[in-house]
Amino acid sequence: MLIRRSPAAPAAARVTGQRLVAAARVGAVSALAVLLAGCGIRATEVPTNYGPAPSRVRCSLAEPDVAAQAARGVPVQVFLLCGSSLVTVDRAVRVPAGAADSERRVLVAQGLLDELAAPPSPTEKEAGYSTDVRGGITVRGPRAGDPEDTLRLSTAPDSLTSYALAQLVCTFSDSAAAEGDGSVVLGGPGAQAPRRYECTDEVRARPGSEELPSRDAAGE
Repeated sequence: MLIRRSPAAPAAARVTGQRLVAAARVGAVSALAVLLAGCGIRATEVPTNYGPAPSRVRCSLAEPDVAAQAARGVPVQVFLLCGSSLVTVDRAVRVPAGAADSERRVLVAQGLLDELAAPPSPTEKEAGYSTDVRGGITVRGPRAGDPEDTLRLSTAPDSLTSYALAQLVCTFSDSAAAEGDGSVVLGGPGAQAPRRYECTDEVRARPGSEELPSRDAAGE
């Protein structure tokens, strides 16, 4: 006699198997929770809050108040250090009205120097800005025999750090203190002839590792 298996038997077996798998999964999850608790780690089903995102993007500042800057003097830009590069920051310097071009060049250069030596504001510090230029440096015009656009510093340029010299050269060469050709003639307090320094893209990108291009400016 043939015995026919009920068609419901495989279905019942499948249901029973599924229940066993589900029970095994629940047991595994429970065991994992116990293990984590024993290690001092509390299980959670919600994303962990790691705190707010940084409030300011590095090397990025809010748009300057142009009207406020104009009230403080002539709007200018100086190069500060941020990360491993030189980045421009807006400033203002005071220049007396009616000053001759030669006098104006020196006044602008001194104002820029003072701004470079000033500590960055709290907002600038938060964004990662710094300066390597130290205070107390003064600037004068050319001596007899110097090119007419020479700026003589109270500290010899080659005694400055590579970062400070790059800040000075790039700031001066991009201002009314120079002729606007991307270079500036700098000398020191001694008898050494002044040199013409250039601010290049490579110097702005890597001021600490790229040597400033320069040449003897005597006889220009």
